[in-house]
Amino acid sequence: MKKIKAVIVEDSRLARNELKELIKNHPEIQIIGEAENVDLGFELINNTQPDLLFLDINMPEKDGFALLEMLDNVPITVFTTAFDEYAIKSFEYNALDYLLKPINLKRFAQAVEKVNTNLIERAEKNEKKLALDNQIFIRDGEKCWLVKISDIFLFEVDGNYTKVFFQNEKATINKSLNQIEEKLPEKYFFRANRNQIVNVQYIGKIETWFSGNLLAELPKDIKVEISRRQASNFKDKLSL
Repeated sequence: MKKIKAVIVEDSRLARNELKELIKNHPEIQIIGEAENVDLGFELINNTQPDLLFLDINMPEKDGFALLEMLDNVPITVFTTAFDEYAIKSFEYNALDYLLKPINLKRFAQAVEKVNTNLIERAEKNEKKLALDNQIFIRDGEKCWLVKISDIFLFEVDGNYTKVFFQNEKATINKSLNQIEEKLPEKYFFRANRNQIVNVQYIGKIETWFSGNLLAELPKDIKVEISRRQASNFKDKLSL
């Protein structure tokens, strides 16, 4: 069985140790790191790319919600907190579960079962990913196109919609960027930042930019910033 890589972000050492004791009952979960505040947690997650995050909400200086807002790629998240008033807000951040401290064995096992189910569903979605030569139907108002995935060079957030850039055209579709990302072939499409996905085959030039960002040049003189958090992933993706 493939291990589920997990990190813990929790300011209390006692709470971190209690979580690790609970996790010992679930050998499929492998703790690959822990952090005592949001900034350390942010660095840890970017460096290790875990599958699962156990996240406290109330922490000094920045809370758990701030951490999720900082991340471009958010792992499956299970909140662990002593306060029940954040439950509704936690699900607005797409948390998979919300565990109240002290966490008992049965309730923790239920959360792990949700994690396993979620990972299975994600794997099934990955099997249904589009290939480069697949065609998709795009409609924007009265205009319609049948477009090969390989002809699309940029997806960009536009309010609650997404703009699609291909050949000499662009269209707006009623899908979120996250929904689109789930179906794209990962080898060719890269989440440059929170609002844009690029087809790496169309990147003609890369420049270093401010604050550790990169600037990618696409067709039609379109420039896309690759965030500092994603820059190292981008380099890894395209390195030999």
